[in-house]
Amino acid sequence: MSGAVSEQSQDSTLSVPVIARLSFLDRFLPVWIILAMVVGIGLGRAFPSLNSHLNAVQVTSGTSLPIFIGLLVMMYPVLAKVRYDRLGTVTRDRRLLVSSLVLNWLVGPAVMFTLAWLLLPNLPAYRTGLIIVGLARCIAMVLIWNDLSGGHRESAAVLVAINSLFQIVAFALLGYFYLKLLPGWLGLGTQSVHLSIGRIAAIVAIFLGIPLVAGYLTRTLGERKRGRDWYETKLLPRLGPFALYGLLYTIVILFALQGHTITSRPTDVARIALPLLCYFAIMWFGSFALGRALGLPYDRTATLAFTAAGNNFELAIAVCIGVFGVTSGEALAGVVGPLIEVPVLVGLVYVSLWAKRRFYDSVVIENEST
Repeated sequence: MSGAVSEQSQDSTLSVPVIARLSFLDRFLPVWIILAMVVGIGLGRAFPSLNSHLNAVQVTSGTSLPIFIGLLVMMYPVLAKVRYDRLGTVTRDRRLLVSSLVLNWLVGPAVMFTLAWLLLPNLPAYRTGLIIVGLARCIAMVLIWNDLSGGHRESAAVLVAINSLFQIVAFALLGYFYLKLLPGWLGLGTQSVHLSIGRIAAIVAIFLGIPLVAGYLTRTLGERKRGRDWYETKLLPRLGPFALYGLLYTIVILFALQGHTITSRPTDVARIALPLLCYFAIMWFGSFALGRALGLPYDRTATLAFTAAGNNFELAIAVCIGVFGVTSGEALAGVVGPLIEVPVLVGLVYVSLWAKRRFYDSVVIENEST
């Protein structure tokens, strides 16, 4: 009985327009990002010496204290949302677990690597930034897209937790493979990329490790003291907006330092956007088709598609800044990411709900009629 009530409640929720179900901040995220870009460019023009002031205190090589604070604020609320105690529950559905791991850690990075080299062959900095974006699997906004599309909430939370932990181990290794080893094997050349696996690992450990530990402790201690209901209905809604604040703050600083480059070469932003658009389309439609081929129910198919298509731009931006510097082309490529991702994935939510009516609900009606 409770399952039927829950299903009816979810169906009634899905009948509400997607945009109406987004919070005010999330609904206009592309607008806030554009405004942050404009403010940043304005600050850069008004204060030409801003770069030297921001770099006065360095936390890591290439990362100033203001940027460091913004990146941590951006990452922490996201990781405080993860239900770390549910990691074992998704193993009951091996099809979903194995498919998600393959799509996220084998297919996704390979697709982005291919698109970056095909569409940005003569722009090594932007190409490198996009490859790093492809390595950063989504652990934040995917929960919103999954919820809006009627995906399986617990499976999404578990896959996000797995991706969070897997990134600590795999990100540096995959980064070295796709940025150094594979281009060399294919004869593509790596003369413009100077990095080490240790450098990438250190940046990931700092910018993912610190907020991951903080997020885990916040959830563990908060639930132990006040309970899960209080934690998720009272505390998380207060913490959540700070991820956006941190992102916008970081974008303001990035564009303050990159304003001249952006305004003098606007076509570069368009060129960065093209492989991202192709990537989202390939990953989402391919993953959704795989879910149907495996016989997964709609909610798990939607979860599989959105967890595979989304990316952790917060981590990608942090790595690009930490390794290449705040004024680098790699950092700009990371910043363009969320500007493209948000409207595209909102559109894919509508596609997902259409696919539910077309391929799943119609089958249920036919079965009931027979």
